[in-house]
Amino acid sequence: MPPQIDRVLYVQRVLALYRLMPGTTGRIRRADRQLAASLQDRGISINIVSAALLLAAVRRTFRSGDPLPLISSLHYIQPLIDELVAQPVPPDYVIYLCRKLAPLAPNFVAAATAHQLS
Repeated sequence: MPPQIDRVLYVQRVLALYRLMPGTTGRIRRADRQLAASLQDRGISINIVSAALLLAAVRRTFRSGDPLPLISSLHYIQPLIDELVAQPVPPDYVIYLCRKLAPLAPNFVAAATAHQLS
């Protein structure tokens, strides 16, 4: 398990990843900061948050049907975080998600991958 990081750094990393995620408005709200802080309080690793953001981005990007509206809150990924806490995905699956999304969102994937490795 990675070491616990400083609260301010944790919140900054989570919000930076969220801002880079394709399909978001790119705006950070007070409620997003509060959620990021509460995730750290719950002991949710940055790797879980990163994987949840990757999973959400891939699911939204490669779904069929009409485009979805932009995500306006970090709270959108809360169910995915709960899903990954209950049943973590293998590291190989995270690599697969990165490879699938990299051509469309290289900056997001690079940041998410860096968080997975840190």
